[in-house]
Formats: sequence, structure tokens, C-alpha cells
Amino acid sequence: MVDVEFRVVSDRRDGLLLALGQVVIANGFTLLRQRMLNSEEGVVLVMVVRGPAEALLMLEERLGTHHLVQSFEASPYEPAPAAAPTPAPAARNGASTHAPAAAAPSANTAPASYAAPSATATATAAPIDTQRVETLLPQLARNYPNILLQLVALERELPPTQREATLRYIGQRVGAWVYKRDFALGGQLPLADSVRRIALPAMRQLVQAELHEDVLKVRNSPFCHRGETGECCHFLRGMLGGLLEGQHGADGVRVVESQCRNTGAESCRFEFEA
Repeated sequence: MVDVEFRVVSDRRDGLLLALGQVVIANGFTLLRQRMLNSEEGVVLVMVVRGPAEALLMLEERLGTHHLVQSFEASPYEPAPAAAPTPAPAARNGASTHAPAAAAPSANTAPASYAAPSATATATAAPIDTQRVETLLPQLARNYPNILLQLVALERELPPTQREATLRYIGQRVGAWVYKRDFALGGQLPLADSVRRIALPAMRQLVQAELHEDVLKVRNSPFCHRGETGECCHFLRGMLGGLLEGQHGADGVRVVESQCRNTGAESCRFEFEA
């Protein structure tokens, strides 16, 4: 589950919250809080919602294209930190002045949907500009499948340390959205059939993709030869993972780019491990 804050600008106040609230609920989200105010832009409605991450891209598309919405922004919601405790008064009459032992952290200091990463994970994780990503995703939904030029432009602008993590994350979000939009009504399939019936048709909307036995090959990935070393089709790998997670769960499938044109191969090869 994810908590997201939406900021909507409209020229109409009456019925705005009701109309957009119905969109939120219809997409499986819960409206946690909202506020509405007048500004020079128009009527501004801020909504904090909670729901499944795989449905977020679809919700963003429907809010961003709603006829009452003039402009639309989305960002991860982070509750304000709790106020610091009041310092204890100074000791009197010879009492000990040693500071008390630090209290154990409360179990309620973070949202239920958030698991704090370990120190090692925090130190090694590549940074992602989440604000930029959340702003981009509704645009990708509106333009899909004509999104590769936007993604290549984004890749060029990102610092090298952010490219892989950011593009894989965007790919996973887009893949999960495409799966829910186009394939979610199908039955549960074995991994090989999921690749053939879900991953391959979805990839063919974007690139020239072929399936040879259990290996998916892409001949025209636009992410190759960008000056990086090694495999560089991070968005495609992330999207394949997002497509297949709908059938097999986040831990049920692993996507590996075993060959890449960026390293001299004839085509980019993606292999799947259950």
C-alpha cells in the first residue's frame, strides 16, 4: 500500500470533491484527508489517498484527464514528524544530573505501509527523485505507448548514479499498470505462458520483440549506446518485472538482462527465473 498526495487545480468548486472522490474510490483507494482552498490559479483541492501501488498509475491517469481538472500533481505523502519531547527539568537538591536512557522508538512512528530500511540498504540504495517520477507517470499514461522518447530524454538528464534505479522503478510501475489495464482478467498462468501471452504482446507495443524458447529478445532498444558500461535497458527490465508480478508476485519472478547491444550483442536478451 502507498500513501500519495494529489494537488488538483480546477475552475469549479461545486461537486469537485464528490466527483474526484468517486474516482479515487472506484480505483481501490481510500481518501484519508482533503482540503480545498481558493487561489490565483483557481480552486485547489489537495487529497491524501492510500491504496495499492500497482493501481496508482491508473488512478493518476484518470484524475489527470478528468474534465474538471485543469492541472494535476502527485507526490509521495510523508506525515509531519512528531514534535520532539519536552526536555526534562534540571535536577535539584543534589539529584543526579545524568540524562535518562533514550526511550525505545514507538511502533507508531512510521506509517503501517512503510518498513524502515536497514542502515546497509540505505547506504547502498541509489537515490530516486520521487517527485519527478510521480509527475512523469501520469504523462506516460496519457501518451502510452508513445513513451520511449520521453524516457530516453529522462535517462540523458539523470545523474549516472540514479539511472538504473529510477528507470527500473518507472518500468515496474508502467508494467504493473499495463498488466492491470490489459491482462488482469486472465487466469493464472505458468511463467513461460505469462511471458508469451503477457510480456511479449506488451513489449511489442514499444519495441521489436521476439520470443525464442523462454528468452525474450529486443532488437531496437533505444536505451543502448548511451555511454554506460554493461547492460543498460533498465526501463525494459523493470517493465517486464511489473508485467509478470501481477501473475507471480513481487518475489515470484526475477528478470535478468543476460545480453545487451550496449556490450556488443546482436540483441538485448531478457531471461526469466521463477
